[in-house]
Amino acid sequence: MATRSAKIDQKADLIWAIADKLTGVYKPHEYGDVILPLTVIRRFDCILSDTKDAVLQKYEEVKNLPMKDVLLRKAAEKDFYNTSKYTFERLMDDPDHIEENFRDYLNGFSANVQDVLAKFDFDNIIRRMVESNTLYLVIKEFNSQKGYLGPDKISAVDCGYIFEDLVKRFSESFGEEAGAHFTSRDIIYLMTDLLLSDADLSKGGNVTVYDMAMGTSQMLS
Repeated sequence: MATRSAKIDQKADLIWAIADKLTGVYKPHEYGDVILPLTVIRRFDCILSDTKDAVLQKYEEVKNLPMKDVLLRKAAEKDFYNTSKYTFERLMDDPDHIEENFRDYLNGFSANVQDVLAKFDFDNIIRRMVESNTLYLVIKEFNSQKGYLGPDKISAVDCGYIFEDLVKRFSESFGEEAGAHFTSRDIIYLMTDLLLSDADLSKGGNVTVYDMAMGTSQMLS
């Protein structure tokens, strides 16, 4: 059974604190519209940092080839990549053009990440942050140690815990029950224990589960 570590709560606290930059501009229940997608993007940014330069070099070589997607994934050593010259760190160098450069950075992601960003309706989020002069401030906070989400410090499982914690906090700030958005892990553990208590999987058997939420696939995990 996976358990939460103290560093998960500490990291969630630090990321939650970034929302202070939105005070007076956004209502508390709107903080999640900004912080949650930026948490995901920052995670992508940290994961791709080691191979960033290799991807940029490969992109110049293959950008006109039909097989460029496969070649760029290989260069990134991941199933996604980013061909923009910008990173969260490099965005800090030009605060006067933060919107233009940040959009360039987002447009540099591979198509599968673009699908994720589209679900967040991030274009409108950026526009509002620019109007409220919070875009650079928030990205700067995510670029600090408090917003670091590299896999060398935060595992995929821990990152999932952190994201769930943030979803819960933002939901509660809106006066909603967190359970309306995801099933807590304690409940998942209990359900799977009950499900498998009499199951004999030693001979290749299987168990069928209908999970109506199927959000982060906790039941499957």
